[in-house]
Amino acid sequence: QVLVVIWFVILLLLIFSFLGTRGADRIPHSWQNFMESALDFVVDIAKNQLGESFYREWIPFIGTLFLFIFGCNWAGAVIPWKLIQLPEGEFAAPTNDINTTVALALLTSFSYFYAGLSKKGLGYFKRYVNPIPLLLPINILEDFTKPLSLSFRLFGNVLADELTVTVL
Repeated sequence: QVLVVIWFVILLLLIFSFLGTRGADRIPHSWQNFMESALDFVVDIAKNQLGESFYREWIPFIGTLFLFIFGCNWAGAVIPWKLIQLPEGEFAAPTNDINTTVALALLTSFSYFYAGLSKKGLGYFKRYVNPIPLLLPINILEDFTKPLSLSFRLFGNVLADELTVTVL
């Protein structure tokens, strides 16, 4: 059932993208204005976090991730999926499923390693022994626990939101 909602969110994102880029003018209007605002927001986040010289190549990934998570969270908060009765299971926000959040966290972690290796080569692994080699096991453990932490944080926030709305 989560897959149906994921496809619904992807369809909405594609429709918004089509409406925002169809007949693009130099002076933005309606949907184009909305999409340019979203793009400016993502560019600003990427520039602040990655730096001036490195952010441009990551805008498609960060933008897609941001808009997908944003759409999934709002699909769970705004659309009353619980009213649709199914013979088995129920519709819910995709980010209310631990499998979705783990997949997103693993994508982010793989991208993190790819960015480090592509920018610094094998010198990327020097960070594991800085400032002292004694921190090597802790730094390795951090890289394995980061996806777990990211997935549980997103899952927990969305689950708490849905439980609060259900109780109210």
